[in-house]
Amino acid sequence: MSDSPSRPGKSDPAAVTQTITARVLARVSDAGLAVDRSANATRPRASRRRSAPPDRLSASATRTPDQVREARALRRVFLDLGDSYREYRQRTGAPVSPDVRDAAYRFRRELNVTSLVSVAASLDQLDVLTW
Repeated sequence: MSDSPSRPGKSDPAAVTQTITARVLARVSDAGLAVDRSANATRPRASRRRSAPPDRLSASATRTPDQVREARALRRVFLDLGDSYREYRQRTGAPVSPDVRDAAYRFRRELNVTSLVSVAASLDQLDVLTW
């Protein structure tokens, strides 16, 4: 039995890209809900620092609350992908993939769904993704 029954074979790149996009969008949606839950928490999370650094994602003059929420959700999924990739590299001893590194740099510059999909696609080629 496969981990992901809805995952198509690797033979059709267009179908793989479509499903990766759908899977990433689903993860971003779930992360957005988690962002909402943490924003609506009755008690703020304890901080290790005495004063919190300024929130770079919420530059109030340039971003709407929806844009801030989306950026936080994208970032959360990106960090989860990074955790998975580090675990994969630790388990296999594989060096850093130039494709993954380039996709990650692109995501950090652009911070959008398209660049996040490219990170996920790079990881999917290495069979890192479990979703």
